[in-house]
Amino acid sequence: MMKVSKLCVREFDANKDSLKVIEMEHMSSTVKTKNETSFLFDLLGDPLARIRCFTDRIMLVAVYGDEEEIVGVIRCCIKMVSVLRRKSQCSRIGYVLGLRTSPKYRRRGVGTKLVEKVEEWCRNKGAEYIYMATDRTNTASLNLFTFKFSYVKFRSLSILVRPVHAHRLPLSEATIIPLPPSIAVPLYTRVFASVEFFPNEDIAAILSSPFTLGTFLAVPRRSGKQTSSGFAMMSVWNSKDVFRIQVKGISMVHRKVLGLVRAADERFPWLRIPSVPDLSTKFGVYFMYGLYMEGKVGARLMTSLCNFAHNMAREDDGCAAVVTEVGRMDPMKSAVSHWKSMSFDEDVWCVKWLGDKTPNPSVLHHLDWIKSQPSNDVIFVDPRDF
Repeated sequence: MMKVSKLCVREFDANKDSLKVIEMEHMSSTVKTKNETSFLFDLLGDPLARIRCFTDRIMLVAVYGDEEEIVGVIRCCIKMVSVLRRKSQCSRIGYVLGLRTSPKYRRRGVGTKLVEKVEEWCRNKGAEYIYMATDRTNTASLNLFTFKFSYVKFRSLSILVRPVHAHRLPLSEATIIPLPPSIAVPLYTRVFASVEFFPNEDIAAILSSPFTLGTFLAVPRRSGKQTSSGFAMMSVWNSKDVFRIQVKGISMVHRKVLGLVRAADERFPWLRIPSVPDLSTKFGVYFMYGLYMEGKVGARLMTSLCNFAHNMAREDDGCAAVVTEVGRMDPMKSAVSHWKSMSFDEDVWCVKWLGDKTPNPSVLHHLDWIKSQPSNDVIFVDPRDF
């Protein structure tokens, strides 16, 4: 058994830790699903890739022994987001992502030490809350955060996936208008200001980031008849340049069938067979965020926007899927084009208040928010968190 005295948690040093972290995470970062399919994430040689877009960020490593073997890592960032469904209620909140423990050192307190240190860092940075997201079937992670650290299961979300195939998709009766950040920022601020987790202070930086490929507004095309009312909007984030995914566990039969479908599509393109890329090799994704729709034809326009994002990804070599994440009961879910066989209703967010364990009555509203049921099912998913 590993002795606690030989375990040390310190800040990540890119010069001496990068290769060790990449090797350790390669062994421990596979995410399994219920059907035994698993997803391996590759951070493209940059352990800090997923938190580089945040101003307040930290990455900690757990090292063991005199040779400083890296046996665990954790990443965390802090941002200002909307809470309590009121425009005036915003809080600094920490987000834990990328907690990994070396397989041979699990159940030895490594994860506990890392979470303790990252919570301490968040408190020192003035964060009022901290949250994490994981698959509902990840029992070990949920037990660590909910039982050991008293996080509360807060919201459930769905990850919707649509593979990219060789053919362009129709935009129906929609006209797609690119929106510059100068217009998109106030529009997003208006429609999402009272939605949970909207990053008020960072939305301009997110929309202006090189990873945002654009914000797009869909409106009905004009015709001789009276134009239907409504609009839809969304932004597209290029996760392909942050990480790549590889699907493990696809059966040989399925691989051969998919290969035959791809071959048939290449030979007879006029049939427009929706062939799926080879997901057993590393591929990138586009992430759709800031999804919003209004009016009678809003849902149809949102579907056109999803097709538009698919067509964008189709032109980007190595991008094999378009993904978004919404509340499990969000009405947007029915308008977003996705493949049910590749999508998941298993994402759960857990939140903890970082204040005193026995708060006075003036701050009880913090705990009320954590334990509350959502007043609606819309939640803003920051593309930097995906």
